[in-house]
Amino acid sequence: MQRKAYVPGVAACLAVLLAGCTGGSGDGATSDDSNPGRPGVTTEAAEPGKYRTLPEPCGAVGDKTLDSLLPGIEEIPDEAQREKAYKGEPTLAYDTDRKVGCRWKVESAEATNHLSVDFERVVSYDNSVSDDSQAEQLFAKQVEAADLPEPVVSESASSPSSSPSSSPESGSGSPSGAPSSGSPSGSAPSGDASSSPSASATPTDLQPRLLDDLGDEGYVDDALSDSGSTAKQRTVTVAFRTSNVMVTIEYAEQSATLGVVPDSEEMQDMARKLASQLADSLSG
Repeated sequence: MQRKAYVPGVAACLAVLLAGCTGGSGDGATSDDSNPGRPGVTTEAAEPGKYRTLPEPCGAVGDKTLDSLLPGIEEIPDEAQREKAYKGEPTLAYDTDRKVGCRWKVESAEATNHLSVDFERVVSYDNSVSDDSQAEQLFAKQVEAADLPEPVVSESASSPSSSPSSSPESGSGSPSGAPSSGSPSGSAPSGDASSSPSASATPTDLQPRLLDDLGDEGYVDDALSDSGSTAKQRTVTVAFRTSNVMVTIEYAEQSATLGVVPDSEEMQDMARKLASQLADSLSG
């Protein structure tokens, strides 16, 4: 008999539970947000990104800027070819609302220069993740893929046993890439060179690094390639993120003269100036 009396009690409990799930209080109040994903429970969608469109990429770089970045473009003798060089060539894009880019190439007696500018507008398809957060995650992966070297620390600071005479500054007058003769710590520079292919040709303050003065976040990469018997080519990459838009600039120069290395400081300076211009145009 006690077992039969237990059944109505269970039914009463179920009735209470069902009432709690379907209505709650009689004043029409909805349940709280502690159970996201359950029927009848709404969650606030994440904020959309600031940018809904992208600029026309080949028109994003002005003629005066191209004159500086692409020496020789003004001297192209054929007017039609010169006009074509200024216009650039759009990159293939299947969704121009999401990703666009443009390329330029100019050959001169001194060097061959390449410039590319790419814009990507990030959209999150997860209501719980904002466009900005999604762009931040993607940019972090881009930084990781760039494999920026660790900042170079002076030997005097990193090695307590280093003597004053072995300070890196004492060899600053040596030609780029030349070994420092007589230095008791001659094995240390090879370690720095292994961390970056262009370390021997690029001063410490111009090494690939993060930038805190460009957009919401950014970085600059600098690589010097050696194509066998041909002249060296330097490629400077400047990338940044502003809200849900990521911008990547690649600026390359290959000297027409063997033994002449494109100047890292000059190329980085021009690429960063262009990046600042694009960041300002997006903000405006």
